[in-house]
Parts: sequence; structure tokens; C-alpha cells
Amino acid sequence: MRVLVALGMAASLLAISAAEPPWQWQTFHGVRMDSDPVLLSRFDRIYRYCLPEANYRGSPYPTNAWHITALRSCMYRFGVVDRGAYSYPANRLFYPLF
Repeated sequence: MRVLVALGMAASLLAISAAEPPWQWQTFHGVRMDSDPVLLSRFDRIYRYCLPEANYRGSPYPTNAWHITALRSCMYRFGVVDRGAYSYPANRLFYPLF
């Protein structure tokens, strides 16, 4: 029983570290989303809205290019721009053809 509890705690910590960090996102005007508590709460609300849409429109796998593009598209509609390493989507040649 104790082993299962320890495994559950370890799995929850892994899931927390896999969440999208708000410092990779900014507004249209260049203000980082983690710089203000109001912007941070706005980011959390928008991210909770856009994540199911990215699962539906893109892919249920968060590392898939379709999922990332769908999430970025939804966040962009709400005025939040990605500034991370993968902030510019590749063209159709680099996506797997289905």
C-alpha cells in the first residue's frame, strides 16, 4: 500500500513538471504572462480552455506537432503568443503526412 502511495506521488510530480510553463508565453505587446498575477490567472483560464480544443483539433498527444500548433492557434486567438523554442510552426513538408 505504501508503495502505491509513493508511486502515485511520484506520478503526480511528473505530471506537474510536464505542464506548460507560463514564462514561454507573452501578450501581443510583449509582456510576459508570468509578470503579473492578473495575467497569470488570465493565462490559466485561457490554457484550460485551449487544451481540450488542442486535443480535439490537433492530437491527444502533447508532444505531437499537430497538438502544439492547435494549442498555439487557440492561444493566439485570445492574445497570447508563444515565445518558446518551438514558437514558429514548420510548413507542411515537415509534418507527417496522414
